Amino acid sequence: VSSPSNHKITMANKVKTIYFCSNCGQESPKWLGKCPGCGEWNTFVEEKVSAPKKASIKTQRDGLVASSSPVKISEIKVNEEVRMHMPSEELNRVLGGGLVAGSLTLIGGEPGIGKSTLILQNILSIRNKTILYISGEESPSQLKLRADRIGKVADNTYILCETNLENIFTHIENVNPQLVIIDSIQTIATSSIESAAGSVSQVRECAASLLRYAKESGVPVILVGHINKEGSIAGPKVLEHIVDTVLQFEGDRQYLYRILRAIKNRFGSTSEIGIYEMIHKGLREVTNPSEMLLSQNRTESMSGISIGVSVEGIRPFLIEVQALVSTAAYGTPQRSVTGFDPRRMNMLLAVLEKRVGFKLAQKDVFLNIAGGLKVSDPALDLSVITAILSSNFDIIVPDGIALVGEVGLSGEIRTVTRIEQRVAEAQKLGFNEIYIPKGNLKGISDKFSIKIKEVVKVEQLFRDLFS
Repeated sequence: VSSPSNHKITMANKVKTIYFCSNCGQESPKWLGKCPGCGEWNTFVEEKVSAPKKASIKTQRDGLVASSSPVKISEIKVNEEVRMHMPSEELNRVLGGGLVAGSLTLIGGEPGIGKSTLILQNILSIRNKTILYISGEESPSQLKLRADRIGKVADNTYILCETNLENIFTHIENVNPQLVIIDSIQTIATSSIESAAGSVSQVRECAASLLRYAKESGVPVILVGHINKEGSIAGPKVLEHIVDTVLQFEGDRQYLYRILRAIKNRFGSTSEIGIYEMIHKGLREVTNPSEMLLSQNRTESMSGISIGVSVEGIRPFLIEVQALVSTAAYGTPQRSVTGFDPRRMNMLLAVLEKRVGFKLAQKDVFLNIAGGLKVSDPALDLSVITAILSSNFDIIVPDGIALVGEVGLSGEIRTVTRIEQRVAEAQKLGFNEIYIPKGNLKGISDKFSIKIKEVVKVEQLFRDLFS
């Protein structure tokens, strides 16, 4: 049995642990099944903490500004935002016109999707700025090989392979860059916190320190972050609240195309997207996504294919929807969906069976959105049911027809947003006819040369297309 004195020494040396919510950053002295802050289940993770040390880096101050006082909002003078124009026009569009001075931008995506390539090929094209690229994952030789593959080398870009935050700020003072890139934020750690790099406390503290540096110096900082298996930015949700802009770089690594979208943007709209194509020399901008998503090599028409007009943000483009309906070979019918919400497809199948009378319950249904895209626009419903019916009856949808419309539970075709842009996009690509919900254009269809057909019910669409 240990003596009381030894017991006191053991308790004094015991490491303190705190539980953090990985979704919102809520702290708790004990583990909780449900987070009281955000309401999520099983998000608390255990981390070892110690008494906080004195701030040893220059950026750790009491606030973002040395001194401040309350000011009437009417007396605040607003200056025009100073933006750094990026070489990629798609990136500029998503950012809202360029990179704002003193902003903190987070770019997230799956490993291997092309985040580092996107950043590197942009900064290597900037010639009049001093840039510091800090990598915690790759060596200088790996980055040089990637730069050679892209075909660009710049003398104004400095590479630093470092994971300690204090050392990073020391090098920033020496180089005095005009743009800083951190790749990735999950690999950076500060010695003031005794936990592993990538933990909730480390990611939060490092991001807060970089935010203070960006606001005080006016130097824009870009953070690269990974996403977890659920598809959200890895680390605490508070990281997304700290930064000014959150960009998501997404796509299927089996396909060539990537989409850059803004999830949060304090200096612009979140309704813009940028589309890239992955080639052997890096990423190429896709200026006309509609041509990209339509098959140009079909020598003959086939059943089970229809063309819908989708809108991502404020950008319309045409999408090829492919469906295959066959008799269930093993008794239990299969439902397989790629690029579309499977629950919504099941709803559309139920509408076709209940409201229109097509018996599809004992048939396999396979649905695919061509190009590897993931589409959530309800206006694609009309194209989905058209492809399904075309495959079911083995009837070819006539060439030159596009479809737009949301299908309701009673079989009615509901109006959709941005109908003028959708019709104009179909007309620009040479389509002859477009089916839209009745009353959606409200008398302004005279300015379009494309033939517009308005439909009210699904059965009306079926009679018009397959009669």
